Amino acid sequence: MAEKLSGSNKAVARLPANPAEEAPFSAVALSGAAPQARESRGSVLLVQCKDRPGLVHGITGVLFRSGVNVIGNQEFVDALSQTFYMRTEFEGAFEPAEMLAEVRKGLSEGATVRLSRLAPKRVVVLASREHHCVADILIRHSFHELNARVLAVVASHEDLAPLVEKFEVPFHHTSAECAREAHEAEVLKVIDRYRPDFLVLAKYMRVLSPQFCSHFPDGIINIHHSFLPAFTGGRPYHQAFARGVKVIGATAHFVTSELDAGPIIVQDVIPVNHTHRAEDLRMAGRNVEQIVLARALKLVFEDRVFLCGNRTVVFG
Repeated sequence: MAEKLSGSNKAVARLPANPAEEAPFSAVALSGAAPQARESRGSVLLVQCKDRPGLVHGITGVLFRSGVNVIGNQEFVDALSQTFYMRTEFEGAFEPAEMLAEVRKGLSEGATVRLSRLAPKRVVVLASREHHCVADILIRHSFHELNARVLAVVASHEDLAPLVEKFEVPFHHTSAECAREAHEAEVLKVIDRYRPDFLVLAKYMRVLSPQFCSHFPDGIINIHHSFLPAFTGGRPYHQAFARGVKVIGATAHFVTSELDAGPIIVQDVIPVNHTHRAEDLRMAGRNVEQIVLARALKLVFEDRVFLCGNRTVVFG
């Protein structure tokens, strides 16, 4: 890869692929170095640190002294780890370097402080043959619902090419009729052209190797056809039918090296009953998958998701 995505086990925020095109201060979210040009577009401050009294007062005081207007604020303390999480959305002109430095001054050592502009995230979608999640993403992308720029769709089969091309999005076929290492190398070669912030697995029916996942720490989002880890493997809705389930659902999660075990972002279920055949369950499940994946993508792309170990803190 020409550039590996920066990730952390804390707040999920991506560095811009092209600093001239994206937010000029986003690349300094972790380093602390920042340009001196004043910013005036809608921005988000993300803070994760050890909890103590007065944090909200201290952080919002910095924003007040910076002359910006807070338009939304959410905070949460994880009782188990005594970790404080805060997402503050604001607008107005400010000096990024000065704001970051002043916020950090009032926090404990090891705190994570990030500034993110609410600009669309750069996204590459990975797919196979199933169309429903890809189609839903492309439609929402066309109507600017996801805070994302879909740069390309990369698929292991050619079936979806006509659909994707209708939306004037580049389509790349990378055949899976080869060893996994060779297939993944080809996929990485295509992805490298786009330097995305995130990969979205829209029913990409391939198990990614730990080596592949290591290129995108906390940067791959997947949709799973059930509450993890129920009904793993092939023909999940036939498995559900055979078990006589009364609800079916879907789970959107971050991909890790452990199969279908990454931090969960969104889950949902719908009721079913004895009248539903396996095909009925499959069709109903597709609808849930579309909705859950779209909700998860919007949350992540709006910088509303923090990682808390193998759990997530989600500010809706």
